[in-house]
Amino acid sequence: MKFLGIDYGSKNVGLAISDDEGAMAFPKDTLLNTSVLIDDILKIIRKERVTTVVLGESKDFEGNDNPIMKRIIAFKKNLEENNIPVHFESELFSTQAASRGQEGLNKNDASAATIILQSYLDKLKKEG
Repeated sequence: MKFLGIDYGSKNVGLAISDDEGAMAFPKDTLLNTSVLIDDILKIIRKERVTTVVLGESKDFEGNDNPIMKRIIAFKKNLEENNIPVHFESELFSTQAASRGQEGLNKNDASAATIILQSYLDKLKKEG
């Protein structure tokens, strides 16, 4: 199984891809969040033969949805309408962790997506 991790933001959307075995996540790209975003992601899904998308879930420390969650949920529904299985994974601290050691490199979004995806893959491995 091949997975695509997505860190959805209002301006930029970070992408990560797993290896073919679904064991390791790697930074893929950062896309601008424009009107063609869903089309661009569907092209990547087809090209990379992705079977499942893992989407960062934006919650605050108390477990409440952050303001961007309405857009994330709509984005998730759009992917699902295209017959793409989508699972949420917490993105809490992923951006902060991704920014460590990358000052000025502008790769935080793809790195955050990698952290989100790897967290999900690790949970799958533990579940067995």
